[in-house]
Amino acid sequence: MSTTGKSVNLFRLFVRAMNVRTRTMGRFRRDEKGVTAVEFGLLSLPFFAIIGAILETSLIFMASQILDSAVNDSARLIRTGQAQAANFTSTEYKAAICDGLYGMFDCGKLKIRVSEVAKFADATLANVIDPDDGSWTIVESYDDGVGASIILVEAYYKWPTVLDLLNFNLSNLADGTRMLSAVRVFRNEPF
Repeated sequence: MSTTGKSVNLFRLFVRAMNVRTRTMGRFRRDEKGVTAVEFGLLSLPFFAIIGAILETSLIFMASQILDSAVNDSARLIRTGQAQAANFTSTEYKAAICDGLYGMFDCGKLKIRVSEVAKFADATLANVIDPDDGSWTIVESYDDGVGASIILVEAYYKWPTVLDLLNFNLSNLADGTRMLSAVRVFRNEPF
């Protein structure tokens, strides 16, 4: 067999191999059995990231509303004189707030400040968190005043955030938590 004959045979073998490869690739392109798995693989990360973001956002909004409602209900005890009649302390008032939190919060981490102010314009809020490291700077106090006193009630809680995916993070403090707060300013009834 001559060199030309060998090259022709090699060429035919190459052509056959390419034809087999082309037929195999054609079958592979037409085969749709794994399309769903591939599509799910491509879309699962963004899908679950969106579901997680929705769940965490709704949980934070719900926790914020629950804290606000608990502070509103407990502030009524001060406003109507019930807290004064029962000689509430800071611990007892914090327990009154915790009764309305449905077990969603660690009440040991709840910070409160109840203070009497001279007039409504004096009811200002001080920074309760160190912006650099997220540590507490609040000095907890409890002064529920007397009848017709103007009272400022503040409650703060660091809510832990879980999701930090695809640049989505609801934390607003340096330690990776989100500050939840509830504030009420009111005049006590003349009891």
